[in-house]
Order: sequence, then structure tokens, then C-alpha cells
Amino acid sequence: MIDAQTDRTDRIHSPANRTAAAAADGPGPLSGFTVGVTAARRADELIALLRRRGAAVLHAPALRIVPLADDGELLAATKELVDRAPDVVVATTAIGFRGWIEAADGWGLGEELLARLRGSELLARGPKVRGAIRAAGLAEAWSPESESLAEVLDRMLTAGVAGRRVALQLHGEPLPGFVEALRAGGADVVVVPVYRWMAPEDLGPLDRLLDAVAAGGVDAVSFTSAPAAASLMSRAEQRGMGEEVLAALRGGVLAACVGPVTALPLQARSVDTVQPERFRLGPLVQLLCQELPARARRLRVAGHSLELRGHAVLLDGVLRPVPPAGMSLLRALARRPGWVVSRADLLRALPGAGRDEHAVETAMARLRAALGAPKLIQTVVKRGYRLSLDPSSEGKYGGA
Repeated sequence: MIDAQTDRTDRIHSPANRTAAAAADGPGPLSGFTVGVTAARRADELIALLRRRGAAVLHAPALRIVPLADDGELLAATKELVDRAPDVVVATTAIGFRGWIEAADGWGLGEELLARLRGSELLARGPKVRGAIRAAGLAEAWSPESESLAEVLDRMLTAGVAGRRVALQLHGEPLPGFVEALRAGGADVVVVPVYRWMAPEDLGPLDRLLDAVAAGGVDAVSFTSAPAAASLMSRAEQRGMGEEVLAALRGGVLAACVGPVTALPLQARSVDTVQPERFRLGPLVQLLCQELPARARRLRVAGHSLELRGHAVLLDGVLRPVPPAGMSLLRALARRPGWVVSRADLLRALPGAGRDEHAVETAMARLRAALGAPKLIQTVVKRGYRLSLDPSSEGKYGGA
């Protein structure tokens, strides 16, 4: 949920204000781009990484976390394991495992739970989870170097799970196929739902992000959990804009997921996603730093280098913020570089401009002022406007 401080921060870091700041410090790889952030947990860390690289951020948590102390399902699972010890415990995340132990302490079950875990075979997904297990005074039996749950599952099935009681610590999202495979192998599986997700109490930020996605007002949306991706699409469908949002995500708005499990709800809807090789926030941001600039349109115009980004342009390496109407005109001209684009066609490119072609002249004047180089766009009397494309430019008279 976005609190008053976050609201204030987002206003300070609006596209216009963030772009101006980036222009003063020199453009970063994400300067001029707007990225939607759907995360609730660790959102501040992700937002800081994006802004440090110049991005404007639209934060809209798609979910909220049920506080552990109030989570009746977690309490019931903990009591079930205390009453009847598991043979195997699979710990999937460090923060989830620590949170489970702390919650058990708060319920007066901490020592009993630890005693049960000491007598179990503890499997840790990766090094961070190993650290959390050891910090609790326990010792893991095995951990894969790959940090892959698939490898954990393979090892368990190879060793055999028939008749064994398995506790599986989740962290906010399901593990498709994992529980089913264990049960098919004959295991008695107890799911430990650490940090369950629910819809956000305030849907306003999520609705604003959906509106921006549908309108092409963001360049990318980041996802750090499968439930967040599913929740965003569910809300879009509730509002009757599911197809609009899907069209945007299949088109100009990049869907960036922290890993393959996170991407599943989007891929099930035929949305292509990008994912870093390492499933961490840092690599996710680095991937955006590669993908978004690679999508930018670059032209040589009137002796200048022009790069079109989300809500700004790089002109000879200098970031210049451009009003939304101006960006609409510039993109329309860039789709037919060197060709004359009529006022009527440009009017249709302006959002909500109506039928008065004077709106084109007004927006064009503001665009030229924002660019600071009036000769980039040539007026063709009684016909329209065109980019003053350099004769040597390969994009001249091309379509894009």
C-alpha cells in the first residue's frame, strides 16, 4: 500500500521532475523511461535501483502481505507440524524461513517448532536460506548449487518420498507442480504459507497503473512475483480492460519478470516477457537498462542525433523532457521519417485533441521549444510537417 510519504516521493519523482533532475546530472540508461513497479515487498529497494539509473517510477502494489502474526493459516500449519513432526522440511526463502520462526516465537511455539525441525531433514534452496537455517541454530542436510527448486524436487523424488511427511515453506506464491509431484510420489505434504498475499486495500494506484499501461504511458512493468502478475491481470479484467492491457503488454509495454515462475501468469496469456539470468532485483534492473534503450528510435535529423525515449528525447546526448502531446507528434513524424505528415494525420495522433487543427500548431510550438532546436522539424506550407532527416540517414522515407 502506498502511504503519504510514498505519495509525496512519487510526486517528487514524477516523469517531468525526474527527467529534469537526470538532465542536470547527465542521463542514465533509464532516463526518459517510465517503469511500473507492482511489488509490495522490497519495493523501496527496486524503486531506488530504477531511479538511480534515471527512470521515472509509477509504484502500484498489486498485492498486500498478510501480517504473519495475524495469519491463521500459518498458525494452523505450525501447530500441525508441532503436533506431528515432519520427516523433511524444504525451506525456499531466507526471509520466509526467518519470518516463520519469529512468528512461531510470537505464538509461544518457537522452541517446540525448532525441536521438530532439528529432527527433520532440512533442505535449503540456496545460500541465503542456508544462512537463515544456521542462524536459527539448525543445520541443513543439503542445498543445490543452482538454487533451483526443480533440483530439490528431483533429489527428493530420486530418494523416494512415499510415506514421508514433507513440510514445504512457501513465500507468497504457489510452486506449480511441486506439491502435486510430491503427493503423486506418496508424500504427505504440509504447505507452510509464509507471507500470504491478498488484493491491496487501496486499488487506486493499481488502477492508475493499468490506465497508464493501456494508454502507453509506461515503457515497462516489472513483476517480482507470480501472484502480482495474476492480480494485475485480474484487476484489469474486473474493470473491463483486460484486452486493452494485454494488447499493450504484447506490444509497446515491456513485461519484465524477475524469473520464470513469476512470468507464468503472463505467458499463459500469450504475453512475451524478459527475465534476467539471475533471479534477483539487481539483474532485473540491469536487464531493463539494456532492453529499454535498445527499443528507442534513433535518427539523424538536421545534423543532430535524436533518440526517442518514453517521455523525453536524447538530443546529441542531452536529455530533454517533452510534453505528452509533443511526444505523440514526434512519434508520428518518426514513423515516416523524411515524409510530410499532414495536420489531419497529426491531429489524429494527439490524444483527445478533437477536430481543431490549431491544436497541432500549439502542440508543435511546444514540441519545438522543448527540443530547443526548431530546425529539427520543418513546416511544409499548406501540407504539414516533416523531420529534417539528414540525407545520409538510412531511415529516410522508411516506415517504422
